[in-house]
Amino acid sequence: MKELQHVRRSSSSRSSLRKRAAAFGIAGVLVTPLAHAETTLYVANVGGSNETMYRQKIIPPFEKAHDVKIVYVAGNSSDTLAKLQAQKGHEQINVAVMDDGPMYQAMQAGLCGKIDEAPVMKDLYPLARLGPTSVGVGMVATGIGYNADAFKKMGLPAPDSWNVLTDKRLKGKLGVPPITNTYGLHTLVMLARMNGGGEKNIDPGFNAITKQVAPDVLSWAPTPGEMDGLMQSGDVILAPYGSGRAVALQNTGFPLKFFYPKEGGVALQVAACSVAENAQPALSQQFIQYLLSPEVQAIQAQAIGLGPVNKTVKLSPEVAARVPYGPDQIAKLIAVDWTTINQHRTEWTDRWNRTVER
Repeated sequence: MKELQHVRRSSSSRSSLRKRAAAFGIAGVLVTPLAHAETTLYVANVGGSNETMYRQKIIPPFEKAHDVKIVYVAGNSSDTLAKLQAQKGHEQINVAVMDDGPMYQAMQAGLCGKIDEAPVMKDLYPLARLGPTSVGVGMVATGIGYNADAFKKMGLPAPDSWNVLTDKRLKGKLGVPPITNTYGLHTLVMLARMNGGGEKNIDPGFNAITKQVAPDVLSWAPTPGEMDGLMQSGDVILAPYGSGRAVALQNTGFPLKFFYPKEGGVALQVAACSVAENAQPALSQQFIQYLLSPEVQAIQAQAIGLGPVNKTVKLSPEVAARVPYGPDQIAKLIAVDWTTINQHRTEWTDRWNRTVER
């Protein structure tokens, strides 16, 4: 009878391991009771080119140095936030990497543990310290992109301000992402700030959008890919753009010029946190510190266009031209108040749908 109970327990244990592995898409990775218990670190981050970079260039050196197996849990930032919320109290993910908006939601919900101090933390731009429980590990920025050839043909000067969105000469040639897109949200906040308001008083932003910008907008393209298509067809010649998306379009040979407006571009950070009360707190902290190292920061800049948050990083002129880089440029970037934005975003989205995109 005891032997039978032992077999049942072993079978139950293996079944539990299979279910947990399947939940992370790693059904082929099974641990038997007789196998060496390998330490595992679950890291949640976006898929695509970012995942490829991690698997090929970032994960292997850390695994070797720390004798650990890293399981990459791919999903967009909203997916990762939902997983953290669902797993609260029985955490499986150890390190979460998300865009700054969802990360602030995770911080507010108590899903992230305190970030340990370490020597590398002294090398970060102040902008990267999102709070006691999260840190930026890379950044892009929202500015404005325009078709340089089209501007030249129309005899228009090179723009340098967010106010170009109100230039009547662009009527029917203007693209603006909706508020559900971070670039569109940043645009609303900047127009509010420039007109006497801000995140805590968004009315001036809505007034500017509805009265001065919306009448001239050809398309509220919701995805960067759609905006690229409108640019390439010549239907849209100017739109708020992210620095990374601008580089991707420029790489096709399209004559897109990208600039940070004189009032400031808006930082969009990718942030990391050690999940609260996770099973590998020390390794989680070490992995985050590793992501902040000059070596990894340089890899991210070259591979996927993430600007370094570590101010000691040295980039080649070619790579530096593609990302937010250097103290002068970083100092001009604006960090928005995500705590306030997240409190009101649903309300703002409803208002946008009623008054802007009608």
